[in-house]
Amino acid sequence: MTKEYIQQLKIKNDSSFANLVNENLSNVGNLSFILGNIGHIQKGFDYSWLLELLDYDNETIRVLVLKNLGKVKSTNLIQVFYNVINSDKSTLVKREAVSALGRLRNEQTKDILLKLLENEDPKIVCQAIRGLLVFKGEKQIDETLKKLLDHENEMVQSVIKKEYFSSAKNTKDRLKHPETYSFLKNVIVNADVLKALKYVPDESVHLTFTSPPYYNARDYSIYPSYEAYLQFLGKVFTETHRITKEGRFLIVNTSPVIVPRVSRAHSSKRYPIPFDLHAILVKGGWEFIDDIVWEKPEYSVKNRVGGFQQHRKPLGYKPNTITEYLMVYRKQTDKLLDWNIHQYDYDTVEKSKIKGDFDTNNIWQICPKSDKIHPAVFPAELCKRVIQYYSYIGDLIFDPFAGSGTLGYVAKKLGRNFFLTEKDEKYFEYMKSYKREISDDEVKNTKFFTLEQFKESLK
Repeated sequence: MTKEYIQQLKIKNDSSFANLVNENLSNVGNLSFILGNIGHIQKGFDYSWLLELLDYDNETIRVLVLKNLGKVKSTNLIQVFYNVINSDKSTLVKREAVSALGRLRNEQTKDILLKLLENEDPKIVCQAIRGLLVFKGEKQIDETLKKLLDHENEMVQSVIKKEYFSSAKNTKDRLKHPETYSFLKNVIVNADVLKALKYVPDESVHLTFTSPPYYNARDYSIYPSYEAYLQFLGKVFTETHRITKEGRFLIVNTSPVIVPRVSRAHSSKRYPIPFDLHAILVKGGWEFIDDIVWEKPEYSVKNRVGGFQQHRKPLGYKPNTITEYLMVYRKQTDKLLDWNIHQYDYDTVEKSKIKGDFDTNNIWQICPKSDKIHPAVFPAELCKRVIQYYSYIGDLIFDPFAGSGTLGYVAKKLGRNFFLTEKDEKYFEYMKSYKREISDDEVKNTKFFTLEQFKESLK
């Protein structure tokens, strides 16, 4: 049995097809192959044998049957589809029946589809919306669908928002997607990030990669409370959202942090920074995409398991922490990733492609970087992977907590531009004096500003 054989039987359109199906009723694999390779159904095709399979005990078969019945596009099947929606126990089968109704694109389906908007399964509601959007522009349909902006399910909300409430932005005098402002290119500002970002235009950054200061773990990151710390980060990433190009990425490197105990009579406190920060980011308009785990060699981390190794008593187990998270977010948009990619010319896309090996899973094994000046330095290899995977040559890369400036250094080496802010003057001066392997021309092209100098540069 081949695809070609199935096509031949379909063209004959006689009892041969029904006979083939009957011969394979007990073989789910063969039956799936037949139903999955019917392809386009011509006008006048005898589909009566398909109706008999709607009671088949395998849900995959029933879904395939409905996919094929949907191709028939006969209003005689409206009641059939409605009966399946009301009687079948499988949600997958019900959803396919709703989809088949929508594909009819017929006025007679409107009342049923409108009724299905009240279904408890949000995916059925979404399929019903899809079917009703064929009639977009009709007053009753538009008014009913717009009300679903208040639906409790976020999938339903996003569909309605895109279709009815996604206002097109004024593109007059707006930069093209691959472009940014020249006064931001290869600039490092010694200032509080929130003060500096007041002067950065909307949608000017292509990628942000940063590691926020750990809560009260270093001298440079002291906050009055954990809540105040999270609120501060929320403000930073709200502003970052504003200056980020449509549909582009934010990657945040964090890990839980331990604040040491005051004395032996008190306990230390462990704060789950990445997990608490996640809810703030999503609420602020960032869509969660991936979690990447940065795994470090065990010898490079503080030994927490030593005590347990000695006593082996339950409740006292504390594993060595060899991982940090790279939480990947995308600025919410109605546009697909392909839209972002298509904004670039052919040469830029080709030159930006990843060459050689790449990470096939979300566990990245990278040694941490030590530094005499900064206690928590980005490894260049970590920056390299993020920049290559999430940006194009010529893009502007932003780090609101630049530290010793590793991200800018790597971005420049990879043909990108950078914009960095760093509050601590010690690290700012370090970046100015530390030439690394950067060529003289690249050093000359890097601009180091105080906040006042940065403001003056915009005039």
